[in-house]
Amino acid sequence: MPIMRGRNTSVRRWVHCVASLVCLCVCFLLSPVISVAAGDHAIRLGLTDSASLLSVHSSSSFLLKLPAGKRFRIASRVTIQRQGDTLLLNNLAVQAASVSVQGGDGVFHVKVLAGTSTTSAKNSKQEWTVRGPLDIQSVPSGLAVINRIPLETYVAGVVSGEVSPKWPLEALKAQAVAARTYVLYKQVENQLQPFDVFASVQDQVYHGHAPRQDSVRQAVADTQGQVVTYERRPIYAAYSSTAAGPTEDALYVWALDLPYLKGVDCPFDDQAPRYDWRTAFTFDYLEHQLRQEGYAVGTVATLTPYTFTPSGRVDRVRLLHSGGEIILRGQDLRRIVGYSKIFSTNFSIKSVGAEVEVVGHGAGHAVGMCQWGMREMAALGYDYQSILRHYYPGTTLLPFHRVILTSAGQP
Repeated sequence: MPIMRGRNTSVRRWVHCVASLVCLCVCFLLSPVISVAAGDHAIRLGLTDSASLLSVHSSSSFLLKLPAGKRFRIASRVTIQRQGDTLLLNNLAVQAASVSVQGGDGVFHVKVLAGTSTTSAKNSKQEWTVRGPLDIQSVPSGLAVINRIPLETYVAGVVSGEVSPKWPLEALKAQAVAARTYVLYKQVENQLQPFDVFASVQDQVYHGHAPRQDSVRQAVADTQGQVVTYERRPIYAAYSSTAAGPTEDALYVWALDLPYLKGVDCPFDDQAPRYDWRTAFTFDYLEHQLRQEGYAVGTVATLTPYTFTPSGRVDRVRLLHSGGEIILRGQDLRRIVGYSKIFSTNFSIKSVGAEVEVVGHGAGHAVGMCQWGMREMAALGYDYQSILRHYYPGTTLLPFHRVILTSAGQP
């Protein structure tokens, strides 16, 4: 009898444990996931960081909120100006260095009315229509305008801004995943900065609040939350328009030795509009641009490629002038002369006379994914996963909830 009683007790305990485990599993499956989903994850998008005077307009009244809690209701439009360490709101001085713009119908038209002396090419755009809220704060370079938006909303705006919605769907999907990955990488990198990314070619071109094409919405929805990772962290998902040959190693562009940003073959982009190009500029123009950058340059006599990267692009150029010589990185020459004149570092100098004639191939830095190559691969039947694996070798595609959003040195 004692033995039988012990057996019954053991059975009852076993049944109780199984029932408790089943209940726990069911509760877990039915309970919402506590971690933040990709759709709820917020991005801090920098519209500008060098305005001295700007306006914010909405079709309905909205609120301005100061850090201390004071609020102002604005009928439709407000001008915001930096005055020392404080702000002027419609010429009213407030003891605050930042203000939040929110409420109304949530759609705001932001326009830079005056910039600071630090305004650069990355801030060349002067107006945007975006969905709020907005944070406007004084930073060393001027007034920064920061748009807080959901991750997937941001991705849709980048796909619309970077490529044509008429491109093959698999190409749009690859672009969506790359855009999502890039901004998450930058968010980790810039967490101590006022914002994560610029809404321009400085980072990714973002089309503000506007209707999205069905193809764009489908590409974003079909890849929602998917991120290209290396060791479970978002990669630096660099991409550019046209490689016109092998892609470039990031080591030669940004001095970054990343295993997934090594050069790969790209025989897919020969239909790109800037696969071949030709441009010209005068030495007078070059001298002016160099002086604007702080170079002590005399009268330029010659400009020649000096060294090359393994992919055949210009690594350094040698410039002889009346005061000596200057050795420039090819990437710096592009920036100084203008990205709209020298489209890539895959170029040669054909003649030097009244003008410098440059013949080249491709557009952009050529690191990572080639957008026109992505387009052609999709047209040939490759899916977006294959496209991403090709341009970012050694990486893994993971859902958002499995991605580590800290730098490698952080816990």
